[in-house]
Amino acid sequence: MVLALFSACQNPSKPDMSVKDAIPDLLPAPNNQRPAEPAWVRNAVLYQCNIRQFSRDGNFKGVEKALPRLKSMGISVLWLMPIHPIGKEKRKGKLGSPYSVKDYYGINPDYGKPDDFKNLVKAAHALDIRVILDWVPNHTSWDAVWKNEHPEYYARYKGDFTVPINEHGQPIDDWSDVCDLDYGNKATRKAMTEAMQYWLREFDVDGYRVDMAGLVPNDFWEEVRPALDSVKVPFMLAEWQDEPRHFNSCFNANYGWKWKDVTKDIAAGRQTAIALDTLREFLDDLYPENYIQLYFTQNHDENAHNGTEQELYGAASDAFNVLMFTWGGIPMLYNGQEEMQQKRLSFFDKSPIRWKKMGKTSFYQKLCTLRRENQAIWSGEHGGAVEKISGNVPEKVYAFYRKKGTDRVLVVINMSKESCNVTLNPSNEATGAYADLFGVSTVQVTSEMSLNLKPWEYLLLSSTF
Repeated sequence: MVLALFSACQNPSKPDMSVKDAIPDLLPAPNNQRPAEPAWVRNAVLYQCNIRQFSRDGNFKGVEKALPRLKSMGISVLWLMPIHPIGKEKRKGKLGSPYSVKDYYGINPDYGKPDDFKNLVKAAHALDIRVILDWVPNHTSWDAVWKNEHPEYYARYKGDFTVPINEHGQPIDDWSDVCDLDYGNKATRKAMTEAMQYWLREFDVDGYRVDMAGLVPNDFWEEVRPALDSVKVPFMLAEWQDEPRHFNSCFNANYGWKWKDVTKDIAAGRQTAIALDTLREFLDDLYPENYIQLYFTQNHDENAHNGTEQELYGAASDAFNVLMFTWGGIPMLYNGQEEMQQKRLSFFDKSPIRWKKMGKTSFYQKLCTLRRENQAIWSGEHGGAVEKISGNVPEKVYAFYRKKGTDRVLVVINMSKESCNVTLNPSNEATGAYADLFGVSTVQVTSEMSLNLKPWEYLLLSSTF
């Protein structure tokens, strides 16, 4: 990459890498209508763990052994896919879907015993890693404990038990292994609330990633949040993007599905970098101020059903992971991304990750450290606003600047498969000296930047690294 109108010196001294001032245990809600937010959310990095595939043994102990490695990489939140027993009736594959829950109070015996899970949580907490559970409130397996003992908890469609009903009132036929719950029944709501309280109280988990949160009525989430807070204030993440009221009823963050779709389209050449501006405008109009989304280039659904990171992003993978860490949301890694694995992990059968050299560890360590140390890229109101930097090729090059307090970050990404020359015009506030996160020089940013960028090349400049 050629930089004009910059001055540089080699091997500059780096600022102190100590963690920011101690963070209180709990932050007040951003406004009176928003749920309380655990303080650690502001600079969290999530790591989704597919327990079945994470180790050869596919159990809690296999995850616990890896905690020091995850800590050293910079992971602060461990999201475990559902840990409950899996139904056998109408099961898909040999092992079934983890999202076909048989018992909300039970633990999948393949993963271990309750004490094994408690030990995992304690070990994570000892390393200052939080643990959130994947929670499936919309449906259970067909042979679930509740269905046998409390059939009144379940929905009916044309007079009979049914697969889940989508937001349009239609059965989701390919979800044939699960049975829909009825939130019109107060007893169902009470039972679900108590089950969610149980894991906070008895196992000290730190929150929930809620599967298909939008298929459960929003007024239930309004009811359940105070009940959860009475046990322990959790981090609540909604796997849903189409209900802005979730940010007021219960959830601290939701899924950036549209971000994932737009970035995949850009990587494939179906859209240009300008689509990110359109997306930002849409999200800002849809959600309340200081909303937080989860951004990712891989998760269990994408990997199993649509493709590996290489299949979906190809040579653009690193560029969009840089964007994921800096654009304003919470970044999330799916287990194996640090390995650069080119394998789709089976959804219904055993298909363990092939751990070898973990060649992307250093890349993610740098991004995680920046996320931890530089307040400019923290989430929601705790980070700086994304200020777009104008340029002469906006369809190819996406550039922005963020500032919070004395911390600054400037990002430039060539979002095309072609080399290009670009001239950018940062604001006066954005000018000055930065460290190049993936380089060895100090860069002096001026009011006019001329860059020659290779395909998918990125520049990540920080005042704190």
